[in-house]
Amino acid sequence: MKVIKRDGRAVDYNRDKIITAIEKANKEVKPRERANKTEIKEITKYIEELNKKRILVEDIQDIIEEKLMAIQKYELAKKYIVYRYTRALVRKQNTTDESILGLIRNENKELAEENSNKNTMLASTQRDYIAGEVSRDLTRRILLPEKISKAHEDGILHFHDMDYFVQPIFNCCLINIQDMLDNGTVMNGKMIESPKSFQVACTVTTQIIASVASNQYGGQSVDLKHLGKYLRRSKEKFTKELQKKYKDKLDKKLIESLVMDRVKRELSAGVQTIQYQINTLMTTNGQSPFVTLFLNLEKDDPYIEENAMIIEEVIKQRYQGIKNESGVYITPAFPKLVYVLDEHNCLKGGKYDYLTKLAVKCSSKRMYPDYISAKKMRENYEGNVFSPMGCRSFLAPWKDENGNYKFEGRFNQGVVSINLPQIAIVADGDEEKFWKLFDERLEICYEALMCRHYALLGTKADTSPVHWRYGAIARLEKGETIDELLKNGYSTLSLGYIGIYETTKLMTGKSHTSKDGHEFAIRVMKHLQKTVKDWKAQTGLGFALYGTPAESLCYRFARVDKERFGVIKDVTDKGYYTNSYHVDVREKITAFDKLKFESEFQALSTGGAISYVEVPNMAHNIEAMEELVKFIYDNIQYAEFNTKSDYCQVCGFDGEIIINDDLEWECPNCGNKDKAKMNVTRRTCGYLGENFWNVGKTKEIKQRVLHL
Repeated sequence: MKVIKRDGRAVDYNRDKIITAIEKANKEVKPRERANKTEIKEITKYIEELNKKRILVEDIQDIIEEKLMAIQKYELAKKYIVYRYTRALVRKQNTTDESILGLIRNENKELAEENSNKNTMLASTQRDYIAGEVSRDLTRRILLPEKISKAHEDGILHFHDMDYFVQPIFNCCLINIQDMLDNGTVMNGKMIESPKSFQVACTVTTQIIASVASNQYGGQSVDLKHLGKYLRRSKEKFTKELQKKYKDKLDKKLIESLVMDRVKRELSAGVQTIQYQINTLMTTNGQSPFVTLFLNLEKDDPYIEENAMIIEEVIKQRYQGIKNESGVYITPAFPKLVYVLDEHNCLKGGKYDYLTKLAVKCSSKRMYPDYISAKKMRENYEGNVFSPMGCRSFLAPWKDENGNYKFEGRFNQGVVSINLPQIAIVADGDEEKFWKLFDERLEICYEALMCRHYALLGTKADTSPVHWRYGAIARLEKGETIDELLKNGYSTLSLGYIGIYETTKLMTGKSHTSKDGHEFAIRVMKHLQKTVKDWKAQTGLGFALYGTPAESLCYRFARVDKERFGVIKDVTDKGYYTNSYHVDVREKITAFDKLKFESEFQALSTGGAISYVEVPNMAHNIEAMEELVKFIYDNIQYAEFNTKSDYCQVCGFDGEIIINDDLEWECPNCGNKDKAKMNVTRRTCGYLGENFWNVGKTKEIKQRVLHL
């Protein structure tokens, strides 16, 4: 039997520890109140005869207290409770030493695997993690109400980003890059005026991204349509220069040709600046900025031709990749690319279909871009098309005092996720109990989200001037608070959810793709949606339902529930819960049917949603991917492709990386065994999320979080 300690470690069961603890309490009471050896033995025997493979240390202690009370050793039970409470206080005094020392010694695997964008070997990253561990400790012990801390520990909910909660900073945003480029900005106390050329605009954009990312957590998004103006400025500058120099020497067409040559060179250099700067810059968090570039051609955009050129160059350079330290072109993690499908580029004879074909070709090799259907998004967001914050969280439509929709310059205050399968496990098939417990736990989630809101109230604009004073979010005065930006739906508070499939399976015995299961799943989704709408109506705050808060959370919730409730078929036995509303990976369903089915859930999860389809050997299936892209445009708001091929960054091998029973990796082409220099993207368990894989050649399934 394995005993699960409070820090999550599994240790061998040892009855001597139980005996020692009771005997210590024995010494504190009168002889007649003591438990004798036979009684102590009966207690250990009871625990052992439970025949559990895993048991929580808290459950063992609960049993000891109950058994002491049962044999009427009330004074002894009281002493044991006091002893247990005293030990808990000692632990609460400092809960960070071991995790921090383990991090410095590179032994803290949980932290190493938590964020694939951070290298825990780097001093700068370690510094951020050390601060994060202190923040977690203070958050759990002091800043959050004990009820919410306990709900987090028990897996009832997940209070995201505790490692930053101690500071008055927020989650993710849409940078108002238009304002910052057109009107200038200030960084590090230095004024940056509006750029006069495309190359400078690209450089300033990357500086803004780095500064913004250093003063928040979560992702940032930039709409590249605002760079079209600056490409035209460069073209006008080159035209003026060449006309002045060669007006009487060269004909007009030749001058135009020379101008376009210069424009293309500047375009290439500017886009390369964005790509290389983002991948080589390091924020104060010790990582590359988690930035998304939004690639959207608007039909009424006066700079649509320039923006088409920019999007083409971005995709071309992403297709090529970036050279690693060995000189091999690899797929960069950032920036994320989100490409918008509209009437003019949805592969139905539109003027810009060539861009979509190029995007699909890029996806076949580099996994990105992801795809948004402008058609479906307009249906869900009052006719608007706009970028997700980071790569998945969406804002609700909001109008300014002039009645104009505004999305850029808005942000997310934070996320709390609810563990839906755990509710169904406790309800044990009783629907009345399920809905009652559901509402009780939603109320706890509401309180947790309000903690996030209250933590930001009163924050002064001076805490992050680039956000609040110089245009990324607002243009507030020095000393002014950000309070008005937290209210009236301007910013969002996200309720995430995990495990619609498992919840439905537990309550109906069927998948949510079946008729009965689908009816129940939609009821759950509509209840979630109604709840956040009610919260919004009651408070005026921008509550939103968020469908894909974190793939790693699918693993954590399943682990917690397995420890508490044991192995449950099709639920805790897999080692993960299915992300949000997604179809279980083991179901036989076509990519087209999967996207069509999940589109209904996306329409209910307007605070954030994305769907995946897995295409094997994508480089050889481009035509099939084009058909899927056409289908995405007509049927689902937001989707991306996954693949089953692996990639070695040392030699460029594009095939299957060997993973043996000891979880060691090796490139069959060059022998590379460094995990940090490989992309293992196939899901041998079929899981469609990121940063998770499992391998099992024996009966024992081995699970890890993939550190890319």
